[in-house]
Amino acid sequence: MTSTANPVEEFKQERAERVATYAQPSDLREAAAAFNVTSNRDKYSYNFSWMGRPIIQYPQDMIAMQELIWDIKPDLIIETGIAHGGSLIYYASLMELIGKGEVIGIDIDIREHNRREIEAHPMFKRIQMIQGSAIDEELVAEVARRAEGKETIMVCLDSNHTHDHVLRELELYAPFVTVGSYCVVFDTIVEDMPKGAYERPWDVGNNPKTAVWEYLKTNDNFEIDHSIDNKLLISVAPEGYLKRVK
Repeated sequence: MTSTANPVEEFKQERAERVATYAQPSDLREAAAAFNVTSNRDKYSYNFSWMGRPIIQYPQDMIAMQELIWDIKPDLIIETGIAHGGSLIYYASLMELIGKGEVIGIDIDIREHNRREIEAHPMFKRIQMIQGSAIDEELVAEVARRAEGKETIMVCLDSNHTHDHVLRELELYAPFVTVGSYCVVFDTIVEDMPKGAYERPWDVGNNPKTAVWEYLKTNDNFEIDHSIDNKLLISVAPEGYLKRVK
């Protein structure tokens, strides 16, 4: 007797059902929450690189981004915040495998040694960089010009992590995101850390997650993709994977 079952779809369904159970309180969620706090305190995310460049991200978030980019196959990714350039190179390398697409990176201060390394990298052929404040409207207009004609666009926000700055970035950049794609807001984890954990302007009550909550109060084009949160558990972007639904 020939089976009509599709083992590929069965595996996907089994995985989805398992991930859905992770939404409930459990030892696993408690362990992940404890790891999130301790690892952020000890700068765990600073320990990794991609194709030779530091990438200040958790491996879990890198895998999540790979899954999204492979599924969506964007023509353009816009990222605010460049730092060492590891994320730009990571996204560009995935686009190279897909065979299309480019990345625009924006930073208020692209340090010369980082610029040199990024420009010398084999993946630079898919990267453009713009120096300036991500919330400067003239800069956003330039991004809009470069985004013309791109059918599928993803946005990643990872620069200044204060509430006001991220909220303004959402107002300016989320509209670039095409339906079915994502605006990913990094470092929402700040809201879940102990108060005073960062010697920075952002803190509990003033961070990317509070900006996401505020933005979604008046914008129903996006929804938090909780399935990604439940799958990862360990992430710097809980409630930061925003899917454009209309």
